[in-house]
Amino acid sequence: MAEEDIYTKDGTVDIHKNPANKNKTGNWKACRFILGNECCERLAYYGMSTNLVNYLQIRLNMGNVAASNSVTTWSGTCYLTPLIGAFLADAYMGRYWTIASFSILYVFGMALLTMAASVPGLKPSCDGSDCHPTGGQTAATFIALYLIALGTGGIKPCVSSFGADQFDDNDEAERKKKSSFFNWFYFSINVGALIASSVLVWIQMNVGWGWGFGVPAVAMAIAVVFFFSGSSLYRLQKPAGSPITRILQVIVASIRKQQIHIPEDKSLLYETSDDVESKIEGSRKLEHTNKLKFLDKAAVESQTDWIKGQPSAWRLCTVTQVEELKSVIGLLPVWACGIVFSAVYSQMSTMFVLQGNTMDQHIGPHFKIPSASLSIFDTLSVLFWAPVYDRVIVPVARKFTGNERGFTQLQRMGIGLVISVFSMIAAGILEVVRLDYVRKNNLYEVETIPMSIFWQVPPYFLIGCAEVFTFIGQLEFFYDQAPDAMRSMMAALSLTTVGLGNYLSTLLVTIVTEVTTRHGKLGWIPDNLNKGHLDYFFWVLAILSVLNFFAYLLVAKFYTYKKVTGHLR
Repeated sequence: MAEEDIYTKDGTVDIHKNPANKNKTGNWKACRFILGNECCERLAYYGMSTNLVNYLQIRLNMGNVAASNSVTTWSGTCYLTPLIGAFLADAYMGRYWTIASFSILYVFGMALLTMAASVPGLKPSCDGSDCHPTGGQTAATFIALYLIALGTGGIKPCVSSFGADQFDDNDEAERKKKSSFFNWFYFSINVGALIASSVLVWIQMNVGWGWGFGVPAVAMAIAVVFFFSGSSLYRLQKPAGSPITRILQVIVASIRKQQIHIPEDKSLLYETSDDVESKIEGSRKLEHTNKLKFLDKAAVESQTDWIKGQPSAWRLCTVTQVEELKSVIGLLPVWACGIVFSAVYSQMSTMFVLQGNTMDQHIGPHFKIPSASLSIFDTLSVLFWAPVYDRVIVPVARKFTGNERGFTQLQRMGIGLVISVFSMIAAGILEVVRLDYVRKNNLYEVETIPMSIFWQVPPYFLIGCAEVFTFIGQLEFFYDQAPDAMRSMMAALSLTTVGLGNYLSTLLVTIVTEVTTRHGKLGWIPDNLNKGHLDYFFWVLAILSVLNFFAYLLVAKFYTYKKVTGHLR
């Protein structure tokens, strides 16, 4: 092997800041530590969050609407804080050190939550099932929850991108492995979620909340150990400075040059003279595109752009810097179409759990399965479909499409959006049947009706299938289409769809409650669901999902994939 082939060509370095050696770093040997870290971290997150709506109802004495909205608002925040972590990773700290530092913060949050559920004085006093939390005890719980939300904000946007960084885009064999990485990354997430939604939820409902939150706290500590154990094998992308500053520079420069004419010959636009490397640290050059032409003004040279022989960053930008902004703007419509899907996804931790609380949870005469544990079937669906997609669907689809990925990333996401519609239809049909059973047998005042909770399996299983197509496709799409030096930011942007989806769910519940409880009516989602119409809420989400899919088709039709020039040395 020639000496120049020993090192990666994507600008990555090892932990000692030396050029990354292909044989000694990266690939699957590094990824096993990243996947192990992610599995434990997701076990911790889902072990704490899956049953959170029941904890808020039981220990903090909240009603259905208040508990549901508290969970979706907190969960939404968990998917917005990644913007903070992503900015720090891309601009200053790099993905490795961002994950490391925020993981420690995460552990502190998990420890505080465990204490709030188990330490006398911090945990609410209860007489049987009747709890009386003080303001301070409620505050301690929510401080812990939002400390966790901040901690996860440094991990979520970086881990998937950090794992993908272990494969060199300029090496054909490694590039093919990268697509499989995203499938196995999501697989590892759901291994953790499987344990959380089965074992940990059972512990919380049958052993105690102290143990139920303590085990996830230990899992998070193990995740930190996993991550640091692989340090010598990792490939690290160097931070490239503030991506927000670069975006603002293009906007300011293009506004300043409103009156300047863009030359017909686009080769006259300003770019660095180097044939391969761009002016931006850790970024390949991007080819000029004809979309959003007014931004090209930022790359038109004029005499006032130069100060002491150097171009002013706020007056003259390279073509690559302009194309960075164009790429981000081009991703926004695709991003927006993920919000409704995420609102559907969020029902598993709220309305599905509340629906399950009203059904028979027994398996045999003695064992009772907590309603939150039904999310195990979403997890099992993902664990089934992720390898099937990677090993069966992709090879078969490749024969028909000629695409090395089987489907394009946009096609993959679209298939998931369609499946999500059927998940809401299945949930709505189940609620119609459940309410019909209640009416026929006059069971309005019965806490749980004699109808098996396992009728909820189809909606959970369909959402899991939709995840494999939409969420994994979205992970890969945003990593692949993001500018090289903005991958953490774009991963964070993709995650905000989950946050905004939770907020959308909160907004929908609030509006529905406000509208349907007028004139003294109980509304669609009362504390006693036997007297409500939760099925109407599911129909609303199904209709929104259909409208969202047609909007997505339009967006996908006009999307242009980015094109890079050369590689990094």
